[in-house]
Amino acid sequence: MCGIPDIFHLDHGSDFTSLHLEQVMADLRVRPVFTKKGQPHGHGKIERLIGTVNQMCLAHLPGYAPRGTPDRAGQAQLTLPQLDAAIGRFIREVYNQRPHSETKTPPQQRWEAGAFIPRMPTSLEQLDLLLSTVAKPRKIHTDGIHFLNLRYIDPVLADYVTEQATIRYDPRDITEIRVYLRTLDGETFLCRAICPELSGATISLKEITAARNARRKQLRGTLTSRSAVVDRLLAAHNEPLPAAYPTAARAELSTWATPDETTSSGPGSDHAHDRPKPVQAGLPDPDQAAPTATRDDAPRLKRYWNE
Repeated sequence: MCGIPDIFHLDHGSDFTSLHLEQVMADLRVRPVFTKKGQPHGHGKIERLIGTVNQMCLAHLPGYAPRGTPDRAGQAQLTLPQLDAAIGRFIREVYNQRPHSETKTPPQQRWEAGAFIPRMPTSLEQLDLLLSTVAKPRKIHTDGIHFLNLRYIDPVLADYVTEQATIRYDPRDITEIRVYLRTLDGETFLCRAICPELSGATISLKEITAARNARRKQLRGTLTSRSAVVDRLLAAHNEPLPAAYPTAARAELSTWATPDETTSSGPGSDHAHDRPKPVQAGLPDPDQAAPTATRDDAPRLKRYWNE
């Protein structure tokens, strides 16, 4: 018996109306159905299950202290993981195997007879959302992710420095966090980052450096391939011009005036005069003397009455 429920019946307790639970149900696509306030009969099945677990499971565990027991907190003998394991074992081995008072059939047997195909999470990491707190945005730094004044690291993070990520963590165990990379399609699980100060595990700088070098090599290969594509495009645009181009060029060069050829072989000869010089319409010939300016060629200035 497993799977994600389609509907979740809830009352208006603070735990069930929290942002955390709302976010988890949205991520798992579960529709919440709240009971009406002031009508306790609307959640009778919920209270019945709680009473059964209390009487048949909790009452037989060490350290059980019912309401009204003095110093109830001092009577505790089980840790939270031990209590969670005890309740899970009771549901699997006792509750699901005993005949139900209404159907007269064990829940496990009814489940198998129905041939129901449950809706399962896409990955185990998505299932961990049920134990995680509200998602928190964080930035990936060169030395990891900073959270609760702690530093969480993993070699995978070296490839995504400066990227924005979403972290989730189990409040019962903050030695590690789950890191999800933000993409256009949503969030993708990236890694489990650990806190060396809490877990005692150590990730060496050599591993982080190796991961960064591998990432640089990958990016360098991508740039090389793209550069080759650009070079091919440039080569395609720089192909030789058509054969008709020399004819057009010769036609244009024919409009250039070529002065008399001069030959000078003595010392100090200037071979620059041997090259043709262009003569364009409307421009004076640089080899001719400039005409002398006259008074009539000067611009006429306007005279004002107060001069």
